[in-house]
Amino acid sequence: MFKTFEKLVYKGIQSKAQRTFILLGTLIALIGSILMVAPTEMVLAKMLPGKNNDTFNIYVTLAKGSSIEQTQEVTQCVSSYITQEKEVLDTEVFLGMGSPLDFAGLIKGSQFKNAENVAEIVVNITKKHHREEPSYFMVQRIRPIIQSNCEKLYPDTKVAFVEPPAGPPTLAALVMEVYGNSADEIRTIASGVEKVFHNTTGLVDIDVMEDEIYESFEVIANSTKIAKSGVDLKQLNNILYLAFEGMQIAVKNSDKFNDQIPIFLSLSQKSKRFTTKDLEAIKVKLASLKLMNKRGMMIPVTELVNIVAKKSNPMIMTKDLHQMTNILAETDMVSQVYPLIEAKGKIIKAFSKKYDVEEVGLFNLKLTNKKSGAVYNLIWDGEMKVTIDTFIDLGAAFIAALVLIFLLMVIYYKSYTLSGIILLGSFLSIIGVIVGHYIWNLFTVDTFFLTATSLIGFIALIGISSRNSLLLIDFTKSLMRDKGMHKAEAIAYATATRAKPIFLTAVAIMLASLLLANDAVFGGLGVALIFGTVAAVVASLIVVPVLLYMSDLNAHFDFHDVSAVSIEDPL
Repeated sequence: MFKTFEKLVYKGIQSKAQRTFILLGTLIALIGSILMVAPTEMVLAKMLPGKNNDTFNIYVTLAKGSSIEQTQEVTQCVSSYITQEKEVLDTEVFLGMGSPLDFAGLIKGSQFKNAENVAEIVVNITKKHHREEPSYFMVQRIRPIIQSNCEKLYPDTKVAFVEPPAGPPTLAALVMEVYGNSADEIRTIASGVEKVFHNTTGLVDIDVMEDEIYESFEVIANSTKIAKSGVDLKQLNNILYLAFEGMQIAVKNSDKFNDQIPIFLSLSQKSKRFTTKDLEAIKVKLASLKLMNKRGMMIPVTELVNIVAKKSNPMIMTKDLHQMTNILAETDMVSQVYPLIEAKGKIIKAFSKKYDVEEVGLFNLKLTNKKSGAVYNLIWDGEMKVTIDTFIDLGAAFIAALVLIFLLMVIYYKSYTLSGIILLGSFLSIIGVIVGHYIWNLFTVDTFFLTATSLIGFIALIGISSRNSLLLIDFTKSLMRDKGMHKAEAIAYATATRAKPIFLTAVAIMLASLLLANDAVFGGLGVALIFGTVAAVVASLIVVPVLLYMSDLNAHFDFHDVSAVSIEDPL
């Protein structure tokens, strides 16, 4: 078999038509594989694929000022759908607070939740080895059902699904940071970006990390009226606090405990509740609270206070001492890069009327108000930024590996041409990496992404394919210098002889990589090694011999003896 292969290589490298066909086909395959990533998007890039977890969280957020009863009603709605899933083992609801910290909650600020309008639901499902549907498929399936039925219970209600990340934890898959000096204009820009996110394909669970500005009422003690009425200011404070927050009024002794048990008093939930959210409802409620003055007269609280309507004071967020806000969005089983590109174009179009939009770097934007000249920076962050940074870093590592291999080969062979051939043969393994991801994606239920681990496999392939080319060139050199074999015959014989160990090495790598191919995180590494090795073998045994024949090996190897040596018996 190897003798036949030797003759095929010998004839192929000497035929100009076949050499042209091989090189042209390789070039077309290289360009085609790159086009499969962009712009055709046949192979999608993502830092890490979804992780099949045994748990996920649901964040419930109602409008500011919502009662705990309203929050409970929404969580009960969510739970009613969750408990219908056969894979769900149990759920835990945390009303008015965040759940105990986990990997994702630590970054998302779950520990800071402390209000009546928020809740978290922890959902525990069966182990991934005992169910067919991955957790991220379950979330993708039930998210629209729950959101469409439970978010409509009260205006501005948001139900978001949070899964433990497969890689570094981030605020969200896509985060837009808006920086500027005017809080009102930052809020306006953030609202515009939020609308763009809602109209961008593949984005879900969209939210803005800022407080809503709502109507509030401030109860101010009227010191003049209090002094004339004969009521103590402390009495007024105590009754207001007692009624709506509750306070300790006494203690109770117990035979079972050494410490005294405090007794708290507060109005019932029904008594606390206002009929409507307006000034008259507050006055009616406070008028029902009466204080006894020193003369034994009962005085309504409304006679002692002034009730003033005012806007709420929103939280001011800063980062690195710069005022800013975040707009968050998760991706619905798609890569973050492609929604970002779509959203970026829509943001430029949406803000171009009021602002001069300038692109900064690869994706960031700079908005300059046409009237005031105020500058606002829109900077992308989140898992998308981690993805881009990772791909850039791995790309730099790949380039560094190629440069180092090239320099090492130049020192070894003292030839730029031979070093370039080895380098090109190594680079061609990218064809197998990309095509392999496309083929593997055809046989998987969910999208098989080109991930960071895929690039790690690609970098590892550089050394493997370089070794194959190095052995081929060295053996060719030995045949020409030591045995006096002609260039074409030496290349053909060296290629056929080294084909067997190259095949055996490739099979060992491919069989070992099969163990990684179905892994959620390292699947990209396994597929890259399997199909990249195939491409590296093809490049080493077909493309590299053609390039060697087209180079001046006689000059490179200082070959002068051109005595004929039989290809049948070179030794």
